[in-house]
Parts: sequence; C-alpha cells; structure tokens
Amino acid sequence: MSKVPYTKPVLSYTDQLNQLKKRGLKIEDEAKATHLLEVISYYRLSGYWYPLLSDKKNHQFKSDATFNTAFKLYCFDRELRQMVMAELEKIEVAIRAKMTYILSQKHGSFWFKNADLFSNPLSHANALSKIGDEFKRSDEDFINSFRNKYTDPLPPSWMTTEITSFGALSMLYKNLKPGREKRDIANYFGLADTVFETWIHSIVYLRNVCAHHTRLWNRAMSIRPQIPRSPRKQWLVKATPTNNRTYFILSMINYLLQTVNPKNTFRTRFNTLLTKYPNIDVKALGFPDDWKNEPLWK
Repeated sequence: MSKVPYTKPVLSYTDQLNQLKKRGLKIEDEAKATHLLEVISYYRLSGYWYPLLSDKKNHQFKSDATFNTAFKLYCFDRELRQMVMAELEKIEVAIRAKMTYILSQKHGSFWFKNADLFSNPLSHANALSKIGDEFKRSDEDFINSFRNKYTDPLPPSWMTTEITSFGALSMLYKNLKPGREKRDIANYFGLADTVFETWIHSIVYLRNVCAHHTRLWNRAMSIRPQIPRSPRKQWLVKATPTNNRTYFILSMINYLLQTVNPKNTFRTRFNTLLTKYPNIDVKALGFPDDWKNEPLWK
C-alpha cells in the first residue's frame, strides 16, 4: 500500500460534534459533549467510541450508540489506570527493596557498579550511564547531603535505587548473570528468575501506559510476559490465559500482591469498579467467562 499525504482538515468543536451526529452518534447533551471535546479532545475520546461503530471503515455508528456510553468507557478506563498505578507503586518499591538488600548483602554497597556481576558489558554501561544522569538531575535532600559529604561519584545502592528509574532497574536485573542472588530475588515473589525478568519488563511497560493516560481496558499489549509454569503462590488454574491482554496483567498484579501486600483489596475494588460501570464488557479486557471462579480472583 503506497503512502499518501495527510489531508484531513482541522475541525472546530462545533464541526467535530456535527461530524459525530452525521455518523450516527446520539448526543444527549451537546453542551456537555462540547466541554468534553475541549478538555479531553476528539482524538483521545475516539478510542472509546471506536467499539460503538458498526462500520469501522466508513465510521458509521451502531443505532444505539451514544456519546455518554463512550464517555463512561473513558471514565472506567481512567479509574482502572489509577487503581493499577497505585498497586504498581507498591510492587516497584518492594522489588527495589529486595534487589538492594540481597545484592548488597552478597556483593557490597556498590554492587551495581561491579561489571563482573553482569552478562552484557554494553547493557551494564548503558544502565550505569542512565543512573548517573538521574543522580545528576536529582534534587532530593538525601542526595544533596551525600554530594556535600562524600567524594564517591554515586551513592550506595540503597540510595541509588531510590532515584533510579524502574526501567533502568529492570535492565540491571535482566543483565544480572544467572546465580543464587538473581534466583533469590525472584523466589521472594514466588517466581522463577526467567519469568520474573519478563514480569518486571511488563511492569515498566504498564507503568508507561498508565502514566501517559493511554487506553488500558481493551489493550493488546505489545509485550508478552512469560506464563509461570511452577508458580509458588496462587495463580490462574482454569485455563492458559492470553498473555498480552489486560486480564493477564491484572492477574500478575494480583499474584505479586500476595507477597507485597497480603491483605490487599485489589480484587474487591476491581469488582466495585465493574459494579459502578455495569455496561463494561470484561471480555474486551481479555477476561474469560468463568474468571470469577478463579481462586486468584476470589
């Protein structure tokens, strides 16, 4: 297929609304709809009225499609991302803490600088470069105090990992040579190190999705975390899930929270969210028909 120049015209809010009506979308409250186009944008909302199209090629809506239905999808997705982000924070902090403790106990305060611990020298150098940049940018009080007192170019790992992006930390774990410490970190979370490595990478990806406010509810993930073969905690038992859908990612969070926050209310809050938005089809998130019978989700 040959490429062509982009020639679609810029539309005013009124023109955007008229275009939606012409395509068959029912607008219950034009003033509210115009306001939402102003503060959210036509393009962002279009991802939520796309499932309401009967003819996606010609942009024609189903006979019962309404602007409010699309907006409720948007609100559900926003609340889901906020819920997920809150749990990812706890999981990330726990991973930082366990990596720092296990590797520091075995290899000292500056283990992250020891090239002998890592498989790929270039990847290790890139990670150190990113950590160095983050150290230079940091204005945390404890970092400023370290700079004023010590001559070391970087602080010990328990300080450094506090200012290191989770992406850089994920690179460090992936690049660790196979060994006892790498296994022990993963084992703490009930996973094999090869599986845990892909889960950390998935968390980085998911965090970026949530931070940039992009769609999560019906997303097909561009990465596929490994399915654990011998999980040490409660995992999905009914069927092998598709590992690039939101259901798998949410199940990952559920699994990790068994270690990080055993008394968490994630499942309860997710069910409450579904009750609040009864029109949500969980199949769009990749949920199977009998998901409520999964012990992980009870």
